[in-house]
Amino acid sequence: MYDMKALYEAGSVEEAVSLRLEHPEAQIIAGGSDVLVQMREGKRAGAELISIYGIDTLRGVRMEEDGTLRIGSLTSFSHITRDTLIQRYINVLGQAVDQVGGPQIRNIGTIGGNTCNGVTSADSASTLFAWDAIIELTGQAGTRRVPIQEFYIRAGKVDIRAGEIQTGILIPQKSYENTYGHYIKYAMRNAMDIATLGTSVNVRLSADKKTVERARVAFGVAGPIPLRAATAERLSAGQPVSEELAERFAQAVKEDINPRDSWRASRDFRLHIAVESAKRAFLESMKLAGGAL
Repeated sequence: MYDMKALYEAGSVEEAVSLRLEHPEAQIIAGGSDVLVQMREGKRAGAELISIYGIDTLRGVRMEEDGTLRIGSLTSFSHITRDTLIQRYINVLGQAVDQVGGPQIRNIGTIGGNTCNGVTSADSASTLFAWDAIIELTGQAGTRRVPIQEFYIRAGKVDIRAGEIQTGILIPQKSYENTYGHYIKYAMRNAMDIATLGTSVNVRLSADKKTVERARVAFGVAGPIPLRAATAERLSAGQPVSEELAERFAQAVKEDINPRDSWRASRDFRLHIAVESAKRAFLESMKLAGGAL
């Protein structure tokens, strides 16, 4: 069923790095919800695999001393959705990953695998972009941290160097503090489907809840990699909370996105749902932040 040359199992980050250096052509496998499907389809015939699934130190969510939220790369989608820190500080991420596949996939699939695939349709990606996530990578030379916008290079390609593995995803306190967000996934079906478009918005309001201090909006499947709509973000900063602002914010996203035609949806349709979902997510984020509309 699975045509593989070899399977190596790492018990620690150090062992995984060593195996990566010894077997540079080998594919990292975590939960296997993507890799094993590809192997069964014959796309990775004769592959060497390095399993990191047994490295328990890469699981879980915790808060570091400086307030940074650390999500271990092997943390499953279902764990993220249920985690109390996620629910308290960045609940939208739990909502987004709760729309991945079905329960079985969410129990085995990991956020590290979801981001390392480098695909624009990943349900976690647009929210991580909107919350200025930082990707932690560990290799022979130690640890380096890369803003997620730089981690994604092109469709299916991310910035993982020889001998490195992804060990964590970090959300700085300045990105989530007093900030509220909403994610909208548009797909052809309500479950077990890849996003036709994913939209994640978050908003921080002034103390009196009347002004947008800062807004972020990011999309999946609006370009070859996930992307932010900087024009809309700049337009909203310092503006009074209103439905009219939501409309202008939504229209402005068209300046920065570049969806394509595909069998799932035409470019024009994706542009239409990008505008509509940005408006709805922006309005919902303002309401969650305490804005009166």
